[in-house]
Amino acid sequence: MSIRYIKSFQPVADESLSGKILSQVRKEFGAEVEPFTLHSPVPELLAGVWMACRETLLAGEGTRDAKELVAAAVSDINRCPYCVDAHSIMLLESSGHDYQDALADSGLGKIAAWASATLTPDSPILHAPTFSESETPAFIGTAVFFHYINRMVTILLGQSPLPFSSGFPKKVSLHFAAWFFGGAIRLGKTQGASLDLLPEAILPDDLLWAKSSLPIAGAFARFSEAVEHAGARSLSEEVRSAVCKSAGNWDGSNPPMNNGWFENDIAHMQGAEKAAGRLAFLAAFAPHKVDETTVRTFSEHFPGDDILISALAWSSFTAARRIGSWL
Repeated sequence: MSIRYIKSFQPVADESLSGKILSQVRKEFGAEVEPFTLHSPVPELLAGVWMACRETLLAGEGTRDAKELVAAAVSDINRCPYCVDAHSIMLLESSGHDYQDALADSGLGKIAAWASATLTPDSPILHAPTFSESETPAFIGTAVFFHYINRMVTILLGQSPLPFSSGFPKKVSLHFAAWFFGGAIRLGKTQGASLDLLPEAILPDDLLWAKSSLPIAGAFARFSEAVEHAGARSLSEEVRSAVCKSAGNWDGSNPPMNNGWFENDIAHMQGAEKAAGRLAFLAAFAPHKVDETTVRTFSEHFPGDDILISALAWSSFTAARRIGSWL
């Protein structure tokens, strides 16, 4: 398992919470893939991440190929090649199209256009999606989930899950991987089957787009609560308040190349607080700029894989739920 900055992974007992989650992941997703397993240092986060993905992308209303295209298109605008490749694999098996072919399809192309506009809150297409009202929680949930997971993957994983980066070898490996995941993609999935992994929770007001689907509302309520607990144990209230305030004013645009856009927000912080603030701001709004120095400085003050994953998860989900608020 090659995951940046994580020092060790403990063996997982089958009867533990993580064991139960990973059993579902193997059966219904097809493998213990790294975007899920990187959350293993915090089992409650692993549970929340799995159910948010499962109840939208895998089991929610709407066709799997359309939602896989949302996953790939959101990953594309977030410059997350790992997730673009991963969900091109799933798209190829679920639809017979690779990502570029799907973009040219008249029906799927409109879904992709909607997904590609999710960082532009004033885009007219966001107010006229091609999916139905009953499908809305699944499509918005898929988009929000991938705005979250793209940040985690950008910081912690490599460029692609495939062994080749281009050309004919990549095409062959893409088709082989699609065949490998085919059985799990075609497997019937009962809505809500993951919800007993975590206790019931209240859906926050900014996630009310999910309320018309009980399984998706239940999944995101539990995921949100797990993320909030993770944030409280890894980042101070002062840091979280500063990031939330910035998120409330964010319009989806990329921040400037230098770090001046957030330095004023953490200027009054000292030492450990400033290190945590820098990590949190970058993870939320500029994950490509989280580097070894940023992580090492944070971890010197706040050691432990669980603390790092918790801080990154809270920051990433804060940005993702802001995006959901304008979808």
